[in-house]
Formats: sequence, structure tokens, C-alpha cells
Amino acid sequence: MFAVGSESRIRYACPMKNMILAALMVVSGSAFAGVEVGASAPDFSLNDLEGKTVKLSDFKGKTVVLEWFNPGCPYVKASHTKGSLVDTAKKQAAKGVVWLSINSGAEGKQGAGVEKNKEGVKTFAMTNPVLLDEKGTVGKAYGATNTPHLFIINKEGKVAYRGAPDNSPDGEGASPAGGTLVSYVDTALAELAAGKPVKVTESKAYGCGVKYAN
Repeated sequence: MFAVGSESRIRYACPMKNMILAALMVVSGSAFAGVEVGASAPDFSLNDLEGKTVKLSDFKGKTVVLEWFNPGCPYVKASHTKGSLVDTAKKQAAKGVVWLSINSGAEGKQGAGVEKNKEGVKTFAMTNPVLLDEKGTVGKAYGATNTPHLFIINKEGKVAYRGAPDNSPDGEGASPAGGTLVSYVDTALAELAAGKPVKVTESKAYGCGVKYAN
């Protein structure tokens, strides 16, 4: 059984397709509370695992990926060991993309705290920063509901994509909808790099719920 938020919801750039999909699919309105696709990405300032302050505004003019992260979540583990997030941050960083993982889990919750995240970084061989948002302020500003949950911010500072990493809600890439694995994040980043509009701008995030304080 999949966690809450495992069913697919895709929003295309075409308004007519959006209207049709909205009529066909019923999704909780609160699931996507937060920043809308096309809106300016909220700035933030968070500390990484070494205590260094990282601000979104530091990366003005660059494409940025925000990945909501929890090293204790089975879906995160699957995504980083078998699924679409294996080495993805490294590959995208080599292309000039900034990748920031954010843990909005509150103190005492699953996967929260510096040490647990350092263990996760080592286990998953991550090289990108992991930022701690224990108060959940940033996660709620973006409307992050699940781990993993990804947001792509284009060079103009607008949200270009939000949702799941791919169309396989097991996190392993083994059960893609339609039978063919599609990495929404890789595809959207390639489209942005080529100066093309992002076709799939939104999908329903799957995985564990973000472990907010309340």
C-alpha cells in the first residue's frame, strides 16, 4: 500500500489539458497549498549540516532544485538507492544546476537532526547540501507535503515544476504508471536547459508525509 499522496496528478502547460485533467481527477485541495507553478519562489535562509547559512537568493540567475528529504523515509531510501534520485543531483550539478535537499522534520521526528542527516548523506553518497528546516517554515511556504517532493526554480526565480521525481510511486522505479518510467525532474530540467517550456509542470508527490511539528 502506498503512502498518502501516491496517486498521480499531472498538470501540463496547456490550459485546456489542465481543465480536462482537473475535471477528471479529484485531489485534496490542501495537498498543493503553498507556492504555485509560475509564481516567484519564496526566498529562505537555512543552515546546512555544518552550520553554514545557505540562502536561496545566493543562487539568483541559476536553475535550482529543492528536494524535500528525510533519510529515514522508505521512499527516500528507495529513490536514492534504486530509483530516479540515484546520482541525479551530481549529474545535474555538473550541468550547472543547484540542488538543495531540505529536511523539514521537527526535532525528535523520523529522520530529523544533524547526525541522522549526516548518516543519510553518507549512505546515499550525496554531495549536495542538506538544509535543516526544523520549524517547518520553508516547507510550509512551498507546500511540501511528502518526502521526496521536488520543486524546480528557473533562472528567473519562478517555480517551473513541483511534484514527484517520477511516475513510479514505489520510489524504486519498478512500477511506473503506463509501464514506462518517466523522470519528471530530469525531463523538466532538460527542457529548461534547451530554452523550451516545461510540458509537465506538476505531479502528485508520493512518499512519506513531511514530519512537521504540527
